[in-house]
Amino acid sequence: MTVVSDEQIAYIQNGGVVAYPTSTLPGLGCIPTTEGLNRLFELKSRSSNKPVSLGVASLDQVADLVDVDPRIVEFVEAFPRGGLSVIYPAKQTLDIRLGGDFVAVRVFDHPSARALSERVGPVTATSANEAGEEPANTVAEAALELGLPEIAVIAGERATGLGSTFVKIDFETHDPLVTIIREGVVPTRDVVTWWKNRH
Repeated sequence: MTVVSDEQIAYIQNGGVVAYPTSTLPGLGCIPTTEGLNRLFELKSRSSNKPVSLGVASLDQVADLVDVDPRIVEFVEAFPRGGLSVIYPAKQTLDIRLGGDFVAVRVFDHPSARALSERVGPVTATSANEAGEEPANTVAEAALELGLPEIAVIAGERATGLGSTFVKIDFETHDPLVTIIREGVVPTRDVVTWWKNRH
C-alpha cells in the first residue's frame, strides 16, 4: 500500500502544495485554506475566477461544505471511482477559487490520492501544470516543471490520459437537468443514458 509520509502531511498542512498521482492526470493539491490556495494559484499562474475542484476519499469528507443529494450519491457510485467531478451547491459561500456557491468534488480512486485525502481531508484536484500548458505525463515531470521541492512529490503512476468528466445536476426542474461541463474519461452518452434509465 502506498504511504504518504508524515513529513509530506506536515508540509501540506502548513500550506504547502504537492503533486500527486490520480487515476487520470497528475494532480496539484493543497488543503483549501487561503494560504494553500494562494500558493496553488500562484504556482499555476491561474486566474482566481477559474475555480479548482476538490478531491476526497469519500463524499462524507465534504458533508459540512456542500449539499449532497442522495440521487447524486447513487449516480456517482454507478461509475468508476475517480471518473466524475460533480458540481454541488455549497452550504455557505466558499472562496471564489473553489467555486463560491458551487463546488466540484471528485472521489479519488488512485491509492496515493486516497491516502493523502484520508490523512488531511479534501484537497484541491486540479491538474499539475501551469495555466495553458499541456499536463505532464508523470507526477515527477509535473513537479519539475512547477519547481516543486522533493518533499512535495507524492509517488505513484497515473492510469489514463483523460481528465475526469465534470457534471452539474439541477434538481429544481421536474426531471433532473444534467449538464456536461467538460467531457473526460466518462463519456457524455454514458451519463445521459444513466439518468434516462434511472427510474
